[in-house]
Amino acid sequence: MSKTEQRKVVLAILSNAGGSGKTTLATHLAYELARRKIGCRNCSVGLIDLDPQGSLSLFCGLEKPLTLEKSISPVLSDNFSGNWPFVPCWSDYKLKVEVCQSLQQPLLKTADDLVNHPRGLYLLADSLKDYPVEHDLVIIDCPATLGRLNLAALAASTHILIPIQLEPKSASGAAELLQFYFIECRRLRLDPYPQVMGIVPNQYRTDQAIHNEILAQMPTIIQQLQLKDAHCYPAIRFSYEFSNASGAGLPLHLYRKKHPACKDFVKLADDLSAIVGAK
Repeated sequence: MSKTEQRKVVLAILSNAGGSGKTTLATHLAYELARRKIGCRNCSVGLIDLDPQGSLSLFCGLEKPLTLEKSISPVLSDNFSGNWPFVPCWSDYKLKVEVCQSLQQPLLKTADDLVNHPRGLYLLADSLKDYPVEHDLVIIDCPATLGRLNLAALAASTHILIPIQLEPKSASGAAELLQFYFIECRRLRLDPYPQVMGIVPNQYRTDQAIHNEILAQMPTIIQQLQLKDAHCYPAIRFSYEFSNASGAGLPLHLYRKKHPACKDFVKLADDLSAIVGAK
């Protein structure tokens, strides 16, 4: 594949459990990347909300879209004309981050409609190919269920991140998710498969023995799951300030810039910016 034919970097954040920190990860990576340079300009990031819960709107300080046309649903249809409904967020901070929002009921109906469409699971990939967005990086916030919307994200993505909570069921949950990944990539005939960058432990409490135990086991778990070149990224610590920041519609870096948890995203952002910059 030549450089001119390379696909845009599209990162899907996948999890099969609620509360794993998908949206926190999506918004904070968007912030981190938007601060970085590609050549002589700042990186631009597009966030796509494929979760009917629509948490990205809250975390980015946006009002819910008032009409169906301002949401992600038309992008997943034959009638999409290429007018991506992105809206800017954190504009006061001069960051190039835009969000394609979701509306719960229309997106749930869209997910049902994908079944009967001959290219239903590829519609997001088709839209990104036929009507390329201007962003250097696209991040997809996926639902916490392994359903059709996650399949659409899988078909459209070039890279995958898996956030997990440091709980005893984490290893079995990650194994189930990776089984989904391998089976569906083969069934969708994806070539190449989107690269699994790694697992991101979330809500880490240093005073919890079970958290330290599971964290120590993560490299072995990744090896057992046969994730070639995947990393166990530094854990994102637990803090109530993440909830306070999301309630204010800001990443923690803008809400409390000196909070130590801001540093937890650096290694992951470094790797991701290298991938984006490599293009």
